[in-house]
Amino acid sequence: MDKLSNDMLKTVEDEIDKIILDPLKGELKKGDLSYLRVHKFHIHKQLVLLGYSWKEQKLELYLLSLATHENFYKEMKQARKTDLLFIL
Repeated sequence: MDKLSNDMLKTVEDEIDKIILDPLKGELKKGDLSYLRVHKFHIHKQLVLLGYSWKEQKLELYLLSLATHENFYKEMKQARKTDLLFIL
């Protein structure tokens, strides 16, 4: 998120706040990505997907990815093993 402008970062932070208030907001994925929830929103008319995992018993939110739709699922599948080690 270091590459985001201040206004883009503010938008992302606002969306993260929405997820914190309602952790089940994002769509739960299936198959290889069944550990992942995806929250979709727009930044400057560009669809952005924020991938996260929520552990209710620990009250932890893991933000795993922020990318445009074109690259999101490819990147998430590549990072799957590392993500699972991190959140489990």
